[in-house]
Amino acid sequence: MIRRLFATFIEQPIQGQTAEILPSPKPLSGRQFSNVRLQSLSWLHGAAPCFPVRGDCITVIHDPRVFYETVLTKCASAKKRIILASLYLGIGQLETSLISVLRENLRENKQLKINFLLDFTRGTRGQVNSRTTIMPLMEESDNVSLSLYHTPALRGITKKLAPPRWNELLGLQHMKVYLFDNSVIISGANLSNDYFTNRQDRYIMIENKPLADFYAGLVNKVQEFSLQVSSKDAQPKLHKSWQHLPYEGTQSEFAQEARHRIFSYFSDVIERQNSAMDLEKDADTWIFPVIEMGQLGIHHDSVVTKALFQNSQPNSRIRMATGYFNLTPEYMNSITDCQAECAILMAHPNANGFKGAKGPAGGIPDAYTLIARQFYEKLKAAKQDHRVSLFEYQQPGWTYHAKGLWYYLPNSSLPSMTLIGSSNFGERSVNRDLETQVCIVTENEDLQKRLEAECQNLYRLGSAAESEITKREIPRWVRGVVSVFKNFF
Repeated sequence: MIRRLFATFIEQPIQGQTAEILPSPKPLSGRQFSNVRLQSLSWLHGAAPCFPVRGDCITVIHDPRVFYETVLTKCASAKKRIILASLYLGIGQLETSLISVLRENLRENKQLKINFLLDFTRGTRGQVNSRTTIMPLMEESDNVSLSLYHTPALRGITKKLAPPRWNELLGLQHMKVYLFDNSVIISGANLSNDYFTNRQDRYIMIENKPLADFYAGLVNKVQEFSLQVSSKDAQPKLHKSWQHLPYEGTQSEFAQEARHRIFSYFSDVIERQNSAMDLEKDADTWIFPVIEMGQLGIHHDSVVTKALFQNSQPNSRIRMATGYFNLTPEYMNSITDCQAECAILMAHPNANGFKGAKGPAGGIPDAYTLIARQFYEKLKAAKQDHRVSLFEYQQPGWTYHAKGLWYYLPNSSLPSMTLIGSSNFGERSVNRDLETQVCIVTENEDLQKRLEAECQNLYRLGSAAESEITKREIPRWVRGVVSVFKNFF
């Protein structure tokens, strides 16, 4: 079993810095699983803050159009707070409609505060972009704020010369958290047209004030070391409590202070939970939020995810999904060595968002095929290809971006746990981008059935991939790029 997972919260401290360790949550009885069959997952109580809820507080969304309608409805009905943390906000008609709904709610409700957290490079790409789309809303109301996270890895000559799109390779704000009063949508989907229409992702909405408060606080902490946009000044500025521009000074100084603030925030949350007495008495579901901020030296989500594989039991099953197949060596080893029967659903090249892209980006689907082939060869060499299966999602006219996993206890036909959020389990997710997921453990049979329906809905469009990925021709230049730049995509 795992001892103090928080002791490995920092796997590779930034050079010259000392790793900080989060306190471990105490094993309070109100936060233990009542179902004996769930005890094999009890180590999660020492791995992350825990929010007990009832299963009927969770909505599983299957369709991007329903996701969009849900976001619109929540934007129209929120009374106190709306927090939209995403990679970017699109600039099309659907996004314009979203802004219009926000504007109408602001006019009717003077108490409402709207808070955007987006990525700097992606959110300012082009003449018309996320920032220019949001600015009119900020000019109309002082209750709207916009923060743009700028990676500290983009600096110096690289910042001056790297063109748009290419400068995004160094690191992004990739968390997808959409919060409306006490409702939280955790997803991998961005706020743009494709993700509202024909780009398949995952989306789970949780109605719970403590969890909403937690994510509101987390977003606020990230905003402290992000650049602030003012309606009166086009130049982004530092947060009033922050002194380090991400592209000036030393990268380690920025990362150390940012990491310390995230640790302090988690420590405060855990201390409050350890002393709290008002636990959800009729909880049948437990939510564990995890984060990954590799460029700041924070490895949490990856530690928990690897532990899920390493602690899997004989006769258990894991179904995994990733939009971009580029598993880290550690993930590959964990899957190869685990005891569960595993299936992995990834995008077919025809369902990859980079299909048909101009320039080198057009070779990215081939790159993912090559990496999947290399993993399959590793499975065969370890004689584990009978236990781990690969599938490719394909639906005419759709692209695929779903990610996460479902864990089935031994001999169970329904999942007792799911992991959902922004991480693709790849090199970028672990080492370059800011990510968050929630690990949901449940003994609620209705929720288990709904999670199984979600999984089946994705896998029904998947076909066995092993034969296809071994036969596909990979351009020689793609092989060269993958060998050198694998950890950039």
